[in-house]
Amino acid sequence: MSRQIGVAPSSDFPATPVCVPALGSAGAAPDRLRALLGMSSPTDVARLPFVGGDATAGAEAELQASVAGGRETVDLPLTIAASGFLANISRRAAVGDAASRQVHVLERFLDGNEDQVWDNSWVRFPRALLGGAAAQVFADDLRADKSQASGRLRSDADKFVVVARGIECARVPISYLLKLALADAVASLPERPEAMRRTGKRLLAHFLSDNTSPETCSFNVVSLAGEKGGGRALAREAARRFLLTQLLLAYANRRYELEATGQKAAACHAPTPPTRQRELNELISDSFYRELFMNPCLSGWDRGEDKSAYMGMCHEVLSRSQLNGVKKLRDAGIILNNLVVMPSTSNLSLANNGVHVSIGSKRLTALAASQDAGFGPADEKYFGDLAIKIMEHFLPLFVGTYSAAPYRLGFQAFHPETALGFLPHELDFTHLRMLWRRWKGKANLRALGVTFTPCGPGWLDSMLSRVFHLRGDWVPDYRLLDYLVFLLSTHRSPSLSGALGSSERLKRDLASLGVFDMRMSLYLLIKLREQAVMGFSGFEGRQYSLLERFGADMAVAVTLQNFLCAFAFRAMASGRFSHADIPDDPTLESERRQVVFDCAIGLPTFFVHEATRNRFLRAVLGHTSGIRASHRYPGYRRVGTDEYRLGLLRFMRSEAPDLVEMLGVGEVLDDVEHRLRVPQARASHRLLGAILSEAGARDALRVEARTFNLAAERYYRGPLQRAQLAEALDLLEEELSPPAVRLWGTQLGDLGLLANPEDYLAAVRQDLLDDRLNTEEILRLIGLVLAVTVAAEGGDA
Repeated sequence: MSRQIGVAPSSDFPATPVCVPALGSAGAAPDRLRALLGMSSPTDVARLPFVGGDATAGAEAELQASVAGGRETVDLPLTIAASGFLANISRRAAVGDAASRQVHVLERFLDGNEDQVWDNSWVRFPRALLGGAAAQVFADDLRADKSQASGRLRSDADKFVVVARGIECARVPISYLLKLALADAVASLPERPEAMRRTGKRLLAHFLSDNTSPETCSFNVVSLAGEKGGGRALAREAARRFLLTQLLLAYANRRYELEATGQKAAACHAPTPPTRQRELNELISDSFYRELFMNPCLSGWDRGEDKSAYMGMCHEVLSRSQLNGVKKLRDAGIILNNLVVMPSTSNLSLANNGVHVSIGSKRLTALAASQDAGFGPADEKYFGDLAIKIMEHFLPLFVGTYSAAPYRLGFQAFHPETALGFLPHELDFTHLRMLWRRWKGKANLRALGVTFTPCGPGWLDSMLSRVFHLRGDWVPDYRLLDYLVFLLSTHRSPSLSGALGSSERLKRDLASLGVFDMRMSLYLLIKLREQAVMGFSGFEGRQYSLLERFGADMAVAVTLQNFLCAFAFRAMASGRFSHADIPDDPTLESERRQVVFDCAIGLPTFFVHEATRNRFLRAVLGHTSGIRASHRYPGYRRVGTDEYRLGLLRFMRSEAPDLVEMLGVGEVLDDVEHRLRVPQARASHRLLGAILSEAGARDALRVEARTFNLAAERYYRGPLQRAQLAEALDLLEEELSPPAVRLWGTQLGDLGLLANPEDYLAAVRQDLLDDRLNTEEILRLIGLVLAVTVAAEGGDA
C-alpha cells in the first residue's frame, strides 16, 4: 500500500451517493454487471476486468520521417521544383496575373534549408536494387485490390515508379521503405531458424501509415500481469519495435544506396508538425499539400487507393472544420469584429504524432464473443461509455507529466482564430472564453495596462512585439491543442449516452454543422474497442504525445491507464456511479474535458459551476484542496489544476484501496504525485530543458519562437533518438536473460552471434549508436530482434 497524500479533503464539493438506473429488463446496472462478471459481492475485485492476468495491451506509434540531403538529390524539393503547381504560379506571375512574391518565397524555401533535412520527404532509388522478396511485395502492393492476385494496378501506380537518367526507380514514402527493407532483410537471413523468417514476414503488416507519418503497431499483444502493474512489458515491446525500425532504416540507407546518392532516411519520435512543413503549408494549395504529404497507403489495406482517398477526405474535412471554427469564435464573443487572420485552407493536424495504447480485457472479450453469456453489443456500449466518461476525468494525470509536446508560440501566433485551433468544436462557449482569457494572462500580453493581441499585418505585430516586449508563450503539450482530440456532443445527440448508435447520430449532427463527416471515426481521447469490430473488448488511450522514456514514462503511464480501466469498472459494479451521475450534456462534457486543455497549455486554474450536475466530478472535488469561490465568475468555483490532479489521486486511494493493493500500483500513484509536486520531474519540463540546451538558452520566452521549435526538432532527431536507441538496447538485454538464451540460443549461432548475445550487443553498441555498422552487422542485429520477438510470442526460434 502506498502512502496517502497528506492534504485534508475539501468540503466544498461533498461526494453524493446516487441511485442506479435500470438497464433494460435485466435489472439494476450494477447487479447485472456483477452477475455477468461472476462477482460474489461489490468488493470481489478479483473478478473485475483488467485485474490480474486479465489485461492485455498493444500500442501504435507514429514517427516523424525525414530525408537528409541537398535540394538536387532529395525527392521533396525535386517534386516541388518539377510540379505543375510551381509552374502554374510562375506562369501567372510572369504575365502579371498574380503577385511574384509567392514564387520568390517558395524558391527561398527550397534554397534556404540550412539543416538540409526535408521532413516527410519520399525517397527514390533504382528498382533493380530490390531483392526478389521485396520486389514481389512492391509489385503486389501496386495492385488496386491485393485480394485479386492478377488484378489491375492502382490508377496512381506511376507515382511510385519514375525514370531518372534512364534508370527505372522506385519512389516511396519512408513508411513503405521500412516494409521493403524488412522484406529484403528477412530474405537475407539464414535458412535456419525458420521461426525468425516466418515472424519477419508476419511483421510486414505492422509497418504502415494512413496519415503522413510512418506508423508501427505492436508486434505481439502483451500481458499486463505482474511487474508492478505490467506496463513495462509493453514498454519493452515498443522499445524493441523502435530498435527494429532504426535497424531497417540503416539497412535501407545502405542496401538501396540512399546515403551514396545524397538522401539519408531517418525517423524519430517527434509530436508536432515540423516548422518548415508548417511554413510550406502556408505557400501551397490544400490539394498540392495532400499530393506531397498524405500517405498513399501502400501497406496495410487490400484497397490502398480507396484508403488513401479516405484520408484525403479527412484532410479536407478537418481543414474546413477549422475554418468553420472562426464563426464559433465570433459567436462566443472572442472575435469581436471581422478583422481576422484566416487559418490556412490546408490543415496540418494530421501531421501530429502520438502513441495510442489499447488495453483489452480477456473477460469482457469472452463475454462479448459468447452467444450464451447474455453480454451483447448493447451491454458493451452501455458500460463502455460510462467507463469512458469516468476515465476522462483522470486524463489530466497524463498530460505534461508522462507525455508532452513542448512548443513555443510567438506573440504573432496569438490570433484566437489560429491559436485556439479546434477548441471551438471541443469546448462550449463559456469554458472557451474562460480558457482564452487565462491563456492571454499566462502569455503576459499586457502592456500599458492593456491586453494586446496581434492585429494581423505581420510588420505591425512584429513591431508591437519588439516595442512592448510581448514574447508570447510556451505550452507543455501543443499536440493536444493542434489536433481534434475530442468532439463535443450536441444537445440532442450525446456520444457517450450508452445507447447503441449514439456516435452515428452525433456524427450526423456534426456533419450538418460542417464540423465533421459521417464517414470518419469519432474523435475521442479514450475510445471503446468493440469485440465485434476489433476482435477484443477494451479501450484505446490516445492522450499520449511524446513519451520520452520507454521505462520511466511509457511503462508507468500504461500501468496507470490499465488501473483506471479497472477502477472504472469497480465504480460501476459497486453501484457508486452511473450514467446519471455524469449527465450527457455538452456543457458538462466541456466542464470535465477543459482540464485536459488547461494542462496542455499550462494554465494553473479552471472553473467549475458550484451547482454542477456532474456528481462524479463533485466527488473528486471533495478530495481537492484550495478550492474557493470565483470573484470574476459568480456562481463558479476556482480550482487549482495541480490540486485537482492531486485530488484525483486521493479519490482513487480513498475509493479503491483494495484495487490499488491488488494491482500493486501504489508506487505508480506515488510517482504521479512526485511529478505533480516536483514540476522538474515532469516530462514537459525535462523535454523543455533538453530543447533549451539544444538552443543554447535558459529561458524559453527569451528564445524566438521559430528558433525554439527548430531546436526541438533537432533534439528529437539527434540526442533524443540516440537516447531512446540506447534505452532500447538496454531493454533488449533484459530480454536476453540466461533462461531465454537457453531456449533458443543454439539457433543464434546461425546468425553468427557469440554464445552470449549480450556480449555481442556490448561489442556493437557504440557503432550502432554512431550509425557506423555495415550491412552484415545490421542484418545480424535484425535477426537478433526477430529471435527475441519469437521468444516474446512464446515460440521457439
